[in-house]
Amino acid sequence: MKALVAVKRVVDANVKVRVKADKTGVDLTNVKMSINPFCEIAVEEAVRLKEKGAVTEIIVVSVGPQAAQEQIRSALALGADRGILVQTDDEVGALEVAKILKGIVDQEKPEVILLGKQAIDDDSNQVGQMLAALMGAGQGTFASEVKVDGGKVQVTREVDGGLQTVELALPAIITTDLRLNEPRYAALPNIMKARKKPLDTKSPSDYGVATGTKLKTILVESPADRKAGVQVKSVDELVEKLKNEAKVI
Repeated sequence: MKALVAVKRVVDANVKVRVKADKTGVDLTNVKMSINPFCEIAVEEAVRLKEKGAVTEIIVVSVGPQAAQEQIRSALALGADRGILVQTDDEVGALEVAKILKGIVDQEKPEVILLGKQAIDDDSNQVGQMLAALMGAGQGTFASEVKVDGGKVQVTREVDGGLQTVELALPAIITTDLRLNEPRYAALPNIMKARKKPLDTKSPSDYGVATGTKLKTILVESPADRKAGVQVKSVDELVEKLKNEAKVI
């Protein structure tokens, strides 16, 4: 059984981003880039499924610039078997990424497709759902537990009212949430081995997809500085401030 895992190159979660002077986007000069944290959870879950014998091969895919090879190599060091970089320097929208992944799924025929539930740069939370629609396949989003059994997979997912478990026929799309697992650190020997694992380079046109996005960024601004809080001496004073100063009640 094959597992396909999509990963995205994003600014490292521990880096404080800087807005460009012209406010057209985020300044990426000399900024550390990493695998999107939710995508890293997806890689870890695929590796765990392989360790359990449910998966025999893990393919990692990324859409982005040549530098995204670094994130694919990181996933290979964590236990993936081979990588595919769909290389483009153009901006690519969520629907276009989903179409590229659909093309790869058609070629590779994976039974399990794992994605992070969202990327921390745009927080779109769209690619997994769009891919499921394009494939006409079942989806389990916001997964906190995954169990593969034969030709089916059970996904426990987080919903507003608690937890919901759905059973999906394979192939199925699963988007991972924070509580699913704790990603491992790559050991040095595995990092060295990852350099020799196969990594193919493709282009969006190989899958009949034109790059671009239907979204236009108008303005990017840093969040406003938070004001210092105040201490109150009684509940009555708290209610008074909430009512007359904050005007939230």
